[in-house]
Amino acid sequence: MQIARPRGTRDILPEEALRWRQIEDLIHHLCRLYGYGEIRTPVFEATELFLRGVGEATDIVEKEMYTFQSKGQRGRSLTLRPEGTAPVARAYLENNLHARPQPVKLYYFGPMFRYDRPQAGRYRQFHQFGAEVLGTDHPAADAEVIALAMAFFKALGLDGLQLQLNSIGCPLCRPVMREKLVEYFSVRVAECCPDCRQRFSRNPLRLLDCKEKVCREVGSQAPNPVDCLCPGCGEHFRQVRRYLDLMRLPYTLNPRLVRGLDYYTKTAFEIIVPGAGAQDAVGGGGRYDGLMQAIGGRAVPGVGFALGLERTLRLMEKQSASPEVPGPTVFVASAGETQDVVTKLVGDLRAAGLAADRDYMGRGLRAQMRYAQKLKAAYVLLAGEEELQRGRVILRDMQTGEQKEIRLEDAVNVLRAVAGK
Repeated sequence: MQIARPRGTRDILPEEALRWRQIEDLIHHLCRLYGYGEIRTPVFEATELFLRGVGEATDIVEKEMYTFQSKGQRGRSLTLRPEGTAPVARAYLENNLHARPQPVKLYYFGPMFRYDRPQAGRYRQFHQFGAEVLGTDHPAADAEVIALAMAFFKALGLDGLQLQLNSIGCPLCRPVMREKLVEYFSVRVAECCPDCRQRFSRNPLRLLDCKEKVCREVGSQAPNPVDCLCPGCGEHFRQVRRYLDLMRLPYTLNPRLVRGLDYYTKTAFEIIVPGAGAQDAVGGGGRYDGLMQAIGGRAVPGVGFALGLERTLRLMEKQSASPEVPGPTVFVASAGETQDVVTKLVGDLRAAGLAADRDYMGRGLRAQMRYAQKLKAAYVLLAGEEELQRGRVILRDMQTGEQKEIRLEDAVNVLRAVAGK
């Protein structure tokens, strides 16, 4: 019998892997622009990290975690990471990142694992891109992570995405929220789904976030968390909205948005595709000022997001969108017996910090130019036998079509000048 891949997983074949690589390159490029450093955490962590950080009453902990006993340490429970924020928080504490200049801005992408019913765009092994700002409670940090998430989708060429925003307060506000929600749902909870009936006594705020139709109808007139905010949280939310307005990032207030993890406080947001049904969210995040203390560390504020890459790719296919991934700065096209010169020239360009490429397929000059266009090269250096005999090459601007002869020995410096290197 042929062995098949486990249910809820998938193989990424070379054609699709190219699209994944483009997205990964875009992630690195954007995060550098925004000043974030990459962090890579283990794919499994102590189970206690998610019990205390994510919350025992969440769907992730109750139903979805892949947990196992360590072979080396009897009784040691380990879990394949179901999300990325708690591991990043653990790494911040364990590696004393609080000693670095604050805030610490980190990003990650990689596989996560949740036991769930496989369906379109949802897998048991899936991938997330996330970013976290740790060490500041400034509302501008909330606005920045939202801006980064939206910039990612914009760079992919996606349309029709909507930013939804809410605030779910802090430990000062929560008792007021809880009291009002308990009062509202106490006479209606019997109409809710089994999960919400269980959540009612432990975390009534989660009843607002249920995706079941009956629960959404029951909660349609529930108290608005924003109306329960303390003065500090109210001002924080006002400032977040002001910064988003300054950055011209439109948003929709959604009083039912609470997110699914217990560590969220204050700002909560989701990025959705309206009309996509139960799986309309492609990502989201918010502030989690109490997470570090929940996992045994000092009080450190934080804010961040996570975006599902499988859902993003599915949306790209639906919209026929392509990422705006830059091609090489320069493509060196050759004609005739010029391979030695081309090889040296490409090496010199790369050594000077310029992204350079060349033809390896023996294409004719016209075919090389078409290939350079497909690669989205900004410039082409035409190295023909006649030009090289005179110590010259032709520099062509692929955007304007303008071209001029330059000296071969000046080619690297000219390219560095026009490329701003």
